[in-house]
Amino acid sequence: MNKKNLVLIGFMGSGKTSVGLRMSYRLRMPVEDTDKLIVRRQGRSISEIFKKEGEEYFRNQETKLLMELVEKGRRAIYSVGGGTPVQLQNRELLRQLGKVVLLRVRPETVYQRLKGDTSRPLLQCEEPLKRIRELMESRKEAYETCADVILDVDDMDMEDILKSIEKEMNSMKILVINGPNINFLGIREKSIYGAQDYQYLLDLIQKKAKETESDIEVFQSNHEGAIIDRIQEAYFDGTQGIVINPGAYTHYSYAIRDALASITVPKVEIHISDITKREEFRKVSVTAPVCDRQIYGQGLSGYLKAIDHILN
Repeated sequence: MNKKNLVLIGFMGSGKTSVGLRMSYRLRMPVEDTDKLIVRRQGRSISEIFKKEGEEYFRNQETKLLMELVEKGRRAIYSVGGGTPVQLQNRELLRQLGKVVLLRVRPETVYQRLKGDTSRPLLQCEEPLKRIRELMESRKEAYETCADVILDVDDMDMEDILKSIEKEMNSMKILVINGPNINFLGIREKSIYGAQDYQYLLDLIQKKAKETESDIEVFQSNHEGAIIDRIQEAYFDGTQGIVINPGAYTHYSYAIRDALASITVPKVEIHISDITKREEFRKVSVTAPVCDRQIYGQGLSGYLKAIDHILN
């Protein structure tokens, strides 16, 4: 993902074009409307494309354009068509293109904004409000799974929308991964790992996220494959730093090691106890060599230091 890019998605009439133009002034970045790019290339309006070639042809043109934009890697703000995120391949491309912000609106808002607009081929029907509701419901999951940030903009004025997006663009997205048995904090070997439970750790990290205005997600699994899957997802979802406590996998999971090596963001390996003063097998880490730093023996506060390392 190009972390400096902004990608605006949402239903037609959600304000993507207006927000994109205003954000271009604030961020001093060019803005591109993918619908307009396709219209210029085709030399005809979207209505004409739909009428002559059909919707499937238009959607294929969207995918082709997104692939080109990702390949070019140009720094810009992108406003994309309302149906673009529907295709799974497009959702993956959009997240590679930049930070995806969903401008979410109610059907009634869209209807009031677009009634009488004959340039929207999908709304040329007898009951446009009903059609809007149906389309929005069918796209809801695609929109929300694609988005890094969701803003409900019906009752927000433009300045509040712009400030919210600016804040999100400036925040760091950090992933904290906890491996096997970390969820048993407060239960397992209290003399080594302390008496505080896992919820205490989650609260500690959430407090840190608020203090630093960072977007910090915590993921925990006792399964090697699930951890590998989440690391791989981080390649596509805009994660900018990883803090990982692999648990016992630290000492022998070359699969997790390889997954971490594939992600070129700052990575910190964290251990609650001092692994250098424990059993011989714990002194060996196969994952540390592909991380930027290893922190151990500082209790749960080690997580906070790892997050600071990523932020700095």
